[in-house]
Amino acid sequence: MTGHDIVFLTGASGFVGGAVLRTLTQGGFAIRALVRSTSRRDHLAGSGAHVVEGDLRDQSGIRKAMSGCRYVFHVAADYRLWSRGRAETFASNLAGTRHVMEAALAAGVERVVYTSSVATLAQPHDGSVADESVSLPEQHGIGAYKRSKIAAEDLVRNMVAERALPAVIVNPSTPIGPGDLRPTPTGRIIVEAASGRIPMFVETGLNLVHVDDVADGHLAALQRGTVGERYILGGQNVLFSQMLADIAEMVGRRPPRLRIPWYATLPVACVSEALAFFSGHEPLATLNGVRMARERMFFNSAKAETELGYRARPYRDALRDAVRWFYEEGYLGRGVRPIAGGAAGA
Repeated sequence: MTGHDIVFLTGASGFVGGAVLRTLTQGGFAIRALVRSTSRRDHLAGSGAHVVEGDLRDQSGIRKAMSGCRYVFHVAADYRLWSRGRAETFASNLAGTRHVMEAALAAGVERVVYTSSVATLAQPHDGSVADESVSLPEQHGIGAYKRSKIAAEDLVRNMVAERALPAVIVNPSTPIGPGDLRPTPTGRIIVEAASGRIPMFVETGLNLVHVDDVADGHLAALQRGTVGERYILGGQNVLFSQMLADIAEMVGRRPPRLRIPWYATLPVACVSEALAFFSGHEPLATLNGVRMARERMFFNSAKAETELGYRARPYRDALRDAVRWFYEEGYLGRGVRPIAGGAAGA
């Protein structure tokens, strides 16, 4: 790959998109990054990316910005589990995806890598680990985020089948690591747990992966992915209690021991959302988050490993990098700092 391989990238100001930007830059690509006028972009300075101000809702603007690009990485998404209205989430995740894919067809790009989510995949009823083989119906998705991502992935797959859109789909699990500026819902949990503000928990399970490994998987999808196929970019399946224990070890505090049933957190989530409606600040506890905690979201990345050569490092390495980054950026509570070597390795 050379600097003449221009990539049109959405989401560069976000967590996963920022990691994809770093990976593509290291790979020798020239980047044209679409960034909203309201998005923070100081961390993009020095990246070498050509920043184009625009919005996913502006189809003509996207077409103009994409002109002359060879590849497209559509990473941008509204990943909030709570918002004041469903329409805003669908406008970003579904309508925005349609605009990017239509522009890609019009521009005649060689390959599109679309960032979907494991939220589009169904969990097996027998409790086994999920893979790419079964989709979750949109009506079964919990909340606007899941439903919009299911609808957007269906759109991309239909455009591949019916209009020869040259798209490969990647489905990241739950990324953690450095650069989580906002932070994401999982990043907020890491910050709160490290700061000792999670006294109790609901047991669930997550598949946690280093954000840089997810970014490497995006590049592998461009280079070795099959058009129309989807690939889970995951890491390790981890119980929530284990994650909290590892965070506590990394900062030298005791982990929470009080485990409560999922329904006991419903009143807290209701109050949190009510307060958020008036304040505009995203609540830590949400009704959709509580409902999703009823299932262990465990996934298998074997397909990506076999077909893309994808590899993920031990999850504790990702968690340690996340805790260290949050500490260095001032997100953690006063007096909280990582312990050297805490919870290292697998």
